Formats: sequence, C-alpha cells, structure tokens
Amino acid sequence: MVDPMRPAPVPLDEYPIHQTPLSLARVGTSDRNFYDRSYFNAHDRAGGTFLVTGMGVYPNLGVVDAYAAVRRGDTVRSVRFSDALAERSLEQRVGGYHVEVLEPLQRVRIVCEHEDLGFDLTWNGAFRAVQEQPHVILTGNRPIIDASRFAQVGSWEGTLHLDGEDITVDPRVWTGTRDRSWGIRPVGESEPGGRAAEAGSGGFWWLYVPLRFEEFAIVVIVQENPDGFRTLNDATRIWADGRVEQLGWPRVHFEYRSGTRIPVSARLELTAPDGKPLEVEIRPHTNMPLHIGCGYGGDPDWQHGTWKGPDWSSSSSYDLTDPAVAARIPWGVIDHVAQARCGDAEGWGLFEHASLGRHDPTGFADWTSVAP
Repeated sequence: MVDPMRPAPVPLDEYPIHQTPLSLARVGTSDRNFYDRSYFNAHDRAGGTFLVTGMGVYPNLGVVDAYAAVRRGDTVRSVRFSDALAERSLEQRVGGYHVEVLEPLQRVRIVCEHEDLGFDLTWNGAFRAVQEQPHVILTGNRPIIDASRFAQVGSWEGTLHLDGEDITVDPRVWTGTRDRSWGIRPVGESEPGGRAAEAGSGGFWWLYVPLRFEEFAIVVIVQENPDGFRTLNDATRIWADGRVEQLGWPRVHFEYRSGTRIPVSARLELTAPDGKPLEVEIRPHTNMPLHIGCGYGGDPDWQHGTWKGPDWSSSSSYDLTDPAVAARIPWGVIDHVAQARCGDAEGWGLFEHASLGRHDPTGFADWTSVAP
C-alpha cells in the first residue's frame, strides 16, 4: 500500500521539465487556488451553434474536472465531469471527457462521451499560438489572479452529438479559438472574503478578442478599473510566417443594446508597427454566458475545482428566455461569436466581454446602470 504521507515520484518526473526543486506531483506554491486549465470554443460562424468547453486540473484541491456546453437558439445544453486527481500526468482525462495533444501547439483532439452532449473533435491551429501578457489582479496585497496564458485561432473537424442529433463539423465552416492558462485564480469552494472584501471592487470591466482572418490573426486583451485605469493591455497580430506584431494601445468603442450591457457592435482602434492606424469592426452574434452551465464565476449550479465526490457527472438544460435564467445573464463574463472586418479582410472569432458595476469611460455609474 502506498503511504499518502510519503512523497513519491510521478511519471512526469522522468522528463527534464522541472522548474522547482519539487516533484511534478506538486506545484511551486501552496496557494489552494493554483489551476492548470484549457478552454476551447467552436462555432459554425453565424449559423447559431456555439460550443464552449474545457478541462481543469487543481493540484492543491485534489480535483480534476471538465465541462461542455452548446447553445442552439435560446437553449444551452451543459454536461460536467469531476473526480479526484490521482496524480499529475500527460493523460488529460476525467469521466467521459479527455483531451489528447496530437501535435503540441498545433493539433488537439477533444472527446466528450455523454448521451445528451458528445463530440469527437480535432483542432488545427491556423496560426502559431501566442503568449499573452501576464494577468495579475490584486485584492488588497493578495493576488487573486496571477496567471499565464497562450491563445490560438484555428478550425475544427469531427462530429458533434446533441440531444439525439449528429452534426458534422466541417473545418471549412467551423472555426474557433482556444487558450491554455495556469497559475492562480479563484477556484473550488468559496473562501471567506475577509477584510479585503469589505470595500468591494466597485466594478469589473474585461474584453478579450481573438480573431481569425485569412492572412493573419489578431488578439486583443483589455482590463480596466472602474475609473478606466488600464491594468491589462495587450494587442498583437500574428502572421502565417510566425511574425508577431504589437498593435499599440487599443481604443475601444462599444454600442450596447438599450436597457442592457450586451454589446451589439464594437470598434477597436489599433496602431500598426509603422504607426498607421488599424481598425477592426466587430459584430457579435450568438453568445454563451460562462456563468450559466460552464462553471465560471457566479455559476450557482457548479464551479470549477469544486469537490463533488468521486466519478461525478451531471447534465442540465437552460432556457435563456426563462425569466429566472435570463436574470442571471448580465452578472458574469459572456462569450460572443464575433464577425469582424479589418480593412478588406473578413474574420471570425471570439468576443468575450464583461461589464459589471461602475465603469466611468462607458458612463456606467453603478451596478444597476445600463445603456440608454
């Protein structure tokens, strides 16, 4: 019998990839919120089928989990899997869900086996993966987010099974984005807020836009405090030959649907390395609230890293027109299918946005403010 209190090597220790004087069974921090997670989305452009899925490992919580959610019309079907983390390894599997790296940073296969929602899909990167700027958010002096992430745009091929229907995923039509992130962020069961929570944050404003065009990709990330002070600013263009250009300080212009904070259009004013302006027009299409079925912050049904017991899974269907569900939509991060234009080039990708509480640049004075 293995003594759980006695350290033991894991298979990953056979490889020369250590970055701390620890076995890779352990991470380089005792913070309970350390995570290592993948995120994928896939959509048939403006056709109305939108898949968001991912898998996470939480070494200090001893949990591994995954989720998949598909929106068609006003209905979201969501399945989740969770189990105890036996050991960290190259195999990424929990319940009926697994991720297989076919070619690092280029081709990835994801499989979900569930009678309500299943798929066997292969990702092919259209351009190289790009490392994003470090993401840090403090509450008082404590980092509640301290993470690294890379992003990529690409295409999907395979089959999607939804509520008894098989859908062919053609790479000529189906596109999407993915990212891989790791570090510290709130996961698992809620912690006491303590003194830092007394004042409150005042607001949260976030924009994440990876876009795929025929000859290049663009990734823009912006986060701002309630007064508009920018705490994260990253804008890059990735070319087919691997070149990565910085695109300056994005100026962001939104049009929101009246009575909401749901964007109906956006314009990004960027700057090319030669100083010339580069403008991207975005039209959001169908969306997925990440806190309704996907386990992101504020999801009352399930959240990433939460211990649900061994070999746990669940399936839920959400009617986004149900008043009780619709009332939750504004209170989290929302992923939109994005149709974009940059000069004569048309592109597709992700338009991820959250606007909660006060945000002076857009005129939202408090948590109840909406567009006129």
